[in-house]
Amino acid sequence: MSLEFVSLENIQEIAHQYGYWAIFVGILLENLGIPIPGETVTLVGGFLAGSNELNYWFVLADAITGAIIGGICGYWVGRVGGWPLLVQFGSLLRISEVRILGIRDKFSENSAKAVFFGRFFALLRIFSAPLAGIVGMPFGKFFLVNIAGAGVWGSVMVTLAFFAGRVVSLEELVAWVSQFALLALLILAGFIFIPLWLESRQEKVGSGE
Repeated sequence: MSLEFVSLENIQEIAHQYGYWAIFVGILLENLGIPIPGETVTLVGGFLAGSNELNYWFVLADAITGAIIGGICGYWVGRVGGWPLLVQFGSLLRISEVRILGIRDKFSENSAKAVFFGRFFALLRIFSAPLAGIVGMPFGKFFLVNIAGAGVWGSVMVTLAFFAGRVVSLEELVAWVSQFALLALLILAGFIFIPLWLESRQEKVGSGE
């Protein structure tokens, strides 16, 4: 889920023009809760580092720092704005309130894991920080998990693009990572919504409907 006008070609052009700032800001905005394709931005940065157009360590620092700062800002947006803001934002992405409610409930049960691993899922990467603020996750706990998750995610994405970009095209790399992310998101959705569906069916059977 990302803004349609932010194509791979546009991201490459912006990265060529603004370098490290483009990577930092793009990742920060996504982690803040704005549907920018931060994963693609990170892959572009790693790819350019692999082709010696950018420095690997600076790109890595951009990815991790942008994710950390964006996550912290997103947390406080959720903490201050609350549930109505999340529902309104979800409607812009055509996500029903029922689906967001299911995500929120599952998130509350596994908040630390959701913040850490959520960076590897396109939808959760946008929602995890604001959700952490909405459900009242202690900031100290969020801060530590946010740093750990940003470090692992940034290192994996940048390093993958740095090395894989030397043997495959950027378009192929982005396509493969996107397909994997979609599959992972579908599996995650199954874990969240199938139990909710089964529970609703049991309630209907129990009430004699």
